[in-house]
Amino acid sequence: MTTNQDRMGAEILTAIHEHQKIIYKICNLYRDRREDQEDLFQEIVYQLWKSYPAFKGASKISTWIYRVALNTALTIYRKPSIAIDYYRELPEGIHPSEEKKVPEHTERLFSALRTLNDSEKAIIALYLEDFNYKEIAAITGLSVTNVGVRLNRIKNKLKELLK
Repeated sequence: MTTNQDRMGAEILTAIHEHQKIIYKICNLYRDRREDQEDLFQEIVYQLWKSYPAFKGASKISTWIYRVALNTALTIYRKPSIAIDYYRELPEGIHPSEEKKVPEHTERLFSALRTLNDSEKAIIALYLEDFNYKEIAAITGLSVTNVGVRLNRIKNKLKELLK
């Protein structure tokens, strides 16, 4: 017989696994060094694990994961450092993937994306995850029109950076 806590644990593990690309994109956008990206990945997963019981299902799970990931990326280095042994705290199977060779064009794109300010990174990351303007507006608190204007500016900025 499984407990409610076991069921919730299985649900969040499945959700993290299914939406791990969102977490990786946030880590690559907000951190330059591989070690920092891995640390951020672990912190995001830890925050998702801790906050899942409060998830009410009012939004899609991918939207909630993105919000937690983005908020964690924006705040993690602003707080005093607290050493956490994530591998002991989190269930097995949730950790950054092994070192992967990233194609040069992908690394070039992420380098350009890292030059954007935090709000621009948030908007373009959502766009790259195929969120529509209405969903991006709901997550960021902007109007749909403002999302469109900002996305056009971001795209133009990226075109210039990638020339």
